[in-house]
Amino acid sequence: MENLLGRWFKKYFSDPEGVILAVLLIVGFTVVIFFGDMLAPVLASVVIAYLLEGFVRVLEQRGMRRLWAVFIVFSIFVAFLLFVFLGLVPLLSKQVAQLVQEIPNMVTAGQSALLRLPELYPHIFSEVQVKEIMTAIRSGLTEMGQGLLSFSLASISTLFTMLVYMVLLPVLVFFFMKDKKQLLDWITRYMPKERGVALRVWREMDRQIGNYVRGKFAEILIVGSISYMVFALMGLQYASLLGAAVGLSVVVPFIGAVVVTAPVLLIGFFQWGWSADFAYLALAYLIIQGLDGNALVPWLFSEAVNLHPIAIIIAILIFGGVWGFWGVFFAIPLATLVKAVLDAWPMVVDDADASPATEA
Repeated sequence: MENLLGRWFKKYFSDPEGVILAVLLIVGFTVVIFFGDMLAPVLASVVIAYLLEGFVRVLEQRGMRRLWAVFIVFSIFVAFLLFVFLGLVPLLSKQVAQLVQEIPNMVTAGQSALLRLPELYPHIFSEVQVKEIMTAIRSGLTEMGQGLLSFSLASISTLFTMLVYMVLLPVLVFFFMKDKKQLLDWITRYMPKERGVALRVWREMDRQIGNYVRGKFAEILIVGSISYMVFALMGLQYASLLGAAVGLSVVVPFIGAVVVTAPVLLIGFFQWGWSADFAYLALAYLIIQGLDGNALVPWLFSEAVNLHPIAIIIAILIFGGVWGFWGVFFAIPLATLVKAVLDAWPMVVDDADASPATEA
């Protein structure tokens, strides 16, 4: 057993660059896991500055000085933040409040429909089954009400935190973009010289993560905007809220589209019932999802990483459990990081490990 462990350690950790890469990864994940809450504004600012860097590069390639490029991109970013916090968030909050007030009426209508099931389909549904379903619905609504109450009690501290973030985050983003070269030079001074493997991993991640995250933001905006326009033109209630939900659903591949289907169809059903309008809504929603999966995603992610669906789902579960929403959002880039590390990791191949074909 000791010989086996020794050979494994020699194979994967005898190269100094491999050890340095392992130390850098451990330190990075340790900082994020244990100090993530404390450094949340800094980490968020680094991510946003990294995303905006792509637009700065485009302006620089067209001959614009970096300072002016940073100023223009940062101004657009601040305008977008103001639109989100002063325009979109109040609208969505208002529609959420309206939906919460409407839930009792929806529940009453749903109970009436459930009570008719034993009469319409006596061979499939019994009164006992219907009562169990209604009990489960009441229990779920009670838990949801308790969650909303606890959220409202904690909303003061949450609002204060958001105000602090709104001030700190743009300032940090601006200086991370403006002083990028100085900051990278300062960090490089403390990096070990044997960092060739770490640089190869970083170049691979810089090429793939930047394209993925920028493409994902574009997908959220496009899908959310189109969904809102379609819902609004059809006269669907809570069009803004549902459009935002459909847009955010693309963050979680495979699962998000399935989860958000229920509220879209339920609200449409309670508004129109079994009618032509409801059928048109279902058809329009299916077309949006089909165009997103078969046209928009291949276009935005032409250089997407080839990850198996099982690997994507496992990454969502693991990183989502550690970092919540942002872990879900960055699950695929983080899985790509793991894949890039495994591909670039230096290994020493012993004679015992060499295959006959390799020796030949």
